Amino acid sequence: MKHTYIIGEIGQNHNGSVDIAKLIVDLVVRPVHEETFGLDLKPMDAVKMTKRDLDEELTDSQMNRPYLNPNSFGKTYGEHRAFLELSDEEHFEVYKHTKEKGLDFIETLCSPGCLRMLRLFTPDRLKVASRDLTNIPLLEALAETKIPIILSTGMAGRKELDEALDVITRHHDDISILHCVSQYPTHPDNLNLNTIPYLIKHYGRYKIGFSDHTIGIAASVVAVGMGAEIIEKHITIDRHMKGTDQIGSLGPDGVNRMIRDIRIAERWMGTEDLYIDPSVQSARTKLERSIATRRALQPGEVVTEADIHLLSPGDGFKWSERGNVIGRRVKTAIPRNEIIYPSALEQ
Repeated sequence: MKHTYIIGEIGQNHNGSVDIAKLIVDLVVRPVHEETFGLDLKPMDAVKMTKRDLDEELTDSQMNRPYLNPNSFGKTYGEHRAFLELSDEEHFEVYKHTKEKGLDFIETLCSPGCLRMLRLFTPDRLKVASRDLTNIPLLEALAETKIPIILSTGMAGRKELDEALDVITRHHDDISILHCVSQYPTHPDNLNLNTIPYLIKHYGRYKIGFSDHTIGIAASVVAVGMGAEIIEKHITIDRHMKGTDQIGSLGPDGVNRMIRDIRIAERWMGTEDLYIDPSVQSARTKLERSIATRRALQPGEVVTEADIHLLSPGDGFKWSERGNVIGRRVKTAIPRNEIIYPSALEQ
């Protein structure tokens, strides 16, 4: 059975609070139980945080522009970003809490200056945001750390992806590629999940996954069925909290349902074969058809094709085996519309 690596993206849904970030971590480690079959299912594998260096983020004019809306945490966009930015030490605190809970910890580092965080701890993976696939200096700096890298293709075509891979593979090839569409939320007509098998076909040496910005959980489950080995989804403790990403994230119930459905989908996949599963044997016996009598047959009579047809249950001769019935002499009486079993025929 395949295992899908599920990443819960905290992003800025912590709203500038370490305690909220820890609560989100606690959310994704809750046990997931499937009631009908009594299955205990593995929770998420990792959470992801994002670190920006505001000196390397936007132009001064963009940082100073007014930012007045219901989701704003400051009068200017720079003040808003500063409010949401946790320090390196606070990221380390969330990292330690995450590791105590048995999860991997992933960091999106948005500029070379953010790598100073690595003096405190080493994330299990580094994420390159879609917008930075063309940020060659950042890719170079991240690759030099030799930490496994996840690339998101939300704003990239094949040219941009190939150029990014060329930079990183000079240092290592522990790379994962996530199909992504950088539209929040992603319109159904724009999702193009067929990119996943395309990436598997053309970039099969890497792990291929899906970063999901759609509303709901169905796209992630379908992506698993199409071969995605990694799923990334925004998560929060409350979708109605203040913040631009909250409404498009999964709350506690959504997280539980997505994990449940992905883990069950893993079991659905099975093997590339066509076979009769042992679990259907009882249904097969009950519902399939066997050769039965059209009329009552008496001892000594020879069975003809006109004497037989098919009825359930399916524990007798199949029609393909009628050569074992036609022309045989009846040993014991068989009533009309009853199955002809071997014991009722002479050898």
